[in-house]
Amino acid sequence: MNQIDLNGHVAVVTGGAQGIGRAIVERFAASGATVEIWDLDGELAGETAASVGAGVSAREVDVTDAEAAMAAARATEAAHGPIDILVTSAGIAGPNTSTWTYPLADWNRIFRINVDGTFHCCRAVIPSMIAQGYGRIVTIASVAGKEGNANAAAYSASKAAVISLTKSLGKELAGHDIAVNTVTPAAARTRIFDQMTPEHVEFMLSKIPRGRFVETREVAAMVAWLCSAENSFTTGAAFDISGGRATY
Repeated sequence: MNQIDLNGHVAVVTGGAQGIGRAIVERFAASGATVEIWDLDGELAGETAASVGAGVSAREVDVTDAEAAMAAARATEAAHGPIDILVTSAGIAGPNTSTWTYPLADWNRIFRINVDGTFHCCRAVIPSMIAQGYGRIVTIASVAGKEGNANAAAYSASKAAVISLTKSLGKELAGHDIAVNTVTPAAARTRIFDQMTPEHVEFMLSKIPRGRFVETREVAAMVAWLCSAENSFTTGAAFDISGGRATY
């Protein structure tokens, strides 16, 4: 594992209790950062923090609640100092069905978590980053946000929105030493697969030229560099990690 220097930095990882988020927490901790997990499952987040070890803590946060995100940011900074790294990994996939039969409640819930949650957390930490003159933000999107997956319209559309939100933020903050980028992974074997049909999982695998799903540690490695001081120029960009699936 290449060493990324995050010593002295305070990082928040939403959805960090499991999956890609947990792998990012582990990589950040190994890189010297102080890390706080924001997750709706406070108990699991606490278990993850204890398992990863020193320098990692957990906070139960509902990212769909704008005021809860603001309060969490204030509490995290009171405990650890200014937040200068944010990774928005909290997200859900939802059911697999055609767009015209998609349950309205599921559509709305996916957008509340994937899009509104990302917006709320960025909104909560960016003013502090501007004040201190430094920050790194990485949103976790998906190759589905680039290409659109059949029978996954809500997830695909929500991740496309995350990509565009990231590009807008990157342009707005380009005059500061604040880099805002997104990663667009192919599917990884995490608990998000529990929300998908076996047919949809096989469909996703069939689209990846590498012939396998991405590993969470591979996503974490890319995110760690994007959140380092070395990433001093690139902002508002989408970084592909789809095993050759994406064509742009």
